[in-house]
Amino acid sequence: MSQTNDLSRSLVSFEQNATLVAVIELSQSSWLVAGTVPGIERQPLKKITPDEAALLCLLHRWRDEALANGRTITRLAVAFEAGRDGFWLARWLAKQGIEVHVIHSSSVAVSREHKRAKTDRLDTAMLMRVHLGWLRGERGHCKMVAVPTLAEEDAKRPSREHEDLTGECTRAVNRLKAALARLGIRGFNPKLRKAAGRLEALRTPEGEPIPSNMLEEMNRDLAHLAFLRGQIRAIEQARLERLEQAPKTGTNTMVLMLAGVIGIGIETADMLVHEILSRNLRDRRAVARCGGLTGSPDESGSKRREKGLSKSGNARVRRGMIQLAWRFLHFQKDSALAQWFRSRVEGAKGANKRTMIVALARKLLIALWRMVNTGEVPQGIVLRQPA
Repeated sequence: MSQTNDLSRSLVSFEQNATLVAVIELSQSSWLVAGTVPGIERQPLKKITPDEAALLCLLHRWRDEALANGRTITRLAVAFEAGRDGFWLARWLAKQGIEVHVIHSSSVAVSREHKRAKTDRLDTAMLMRVHLGWLRGERGHCKMVAVPTLAEEDAKRPSREHEDLTGECTRAVNRLKAALARLGIRGFNPKLRKAAGRLEALRTPEGEPIPSNMLEEMNRDLAHLAFLRGQIRAIEQARLERLEQAPKTGTNTMVLMLAGVIGIGIETADMLVHEILSRNLRDRRAVARCGGLTGSPDESGSKRREKGLSKSGNARVRRGMIQLAWRFLHFQKDSALAQWFRSRVEGAKGANKRTMIVALARKLLIALWRMVNTGEVPQGIVLRQPA
């Protein structure tokens, strides 16, 4: 059975005399492009303005130079590091018929010197070394990022915007509580719908009303909080409408399948599907690493210890799965995973329980990945009855 390509090395044979290799160091003000051109001893380096058309002209010029030196270019491979510019350049270059790769930044080994030199020129030289090693099919040089389509990137936006708006709501509530605490006022819940109408009636322990400037600030915070809640409701309603209109289209089937598990809501299901479960991952180990739920062992000689979670994967998935693991223990008490957790933490203290909840989150993520890809329901899990 063929195995999924994990992008840790190139599976295509590398013919150096017929391949033009280029790397790009992207920045906001300029792009530094380095190339390895067959038939030319020097390695050209060119700084251009951030313009895709200028980049394409430069690549074609280097290809013409190789042709002028008697080399036929059959492959043009371009790479750059993943960063703030996203994947639009990779998609654009692919449409122009250019093979493009996006390097995972944390997979590139760098010098561990305390004050190492770092310039764009040195960075392009380093990117060229790891890119050539990757093209030769050698492991350990770097790893590439799977370039998502525009539709796949757009599908993640509702869940991420929902998370950002929820965080803003929490910050607004905390500001209101802190302002009331400075005045010695306790027992007031700013999350109530009628909180704005009750502010003027509040009194400090000295019997004084809330000062005018602070009262206006708190009213603005409450109005902002109501606005944020309205936006959150709009996101949730739009998601439900999309699922109702096309329940069997694209990833909607996976979302509805996960939402059928008691204890998993639409928001959590949507986040898990679009962030990790819909990706073409190699195996369960790749799923755990992508979710950021693997350990980071520190072994040297006779020393053996764990440094905790590696946190190298998707932070949203990691946070969501740890929260879901605690919720899973409440709603799926008779499942095999919940029984496994209770057997391991029986009589344990808080620290051990926190360690084991991460292990439960990892096992649960793998079980859900198998469920949406193969239809295998984890043992003992209770599903919602269809309406």
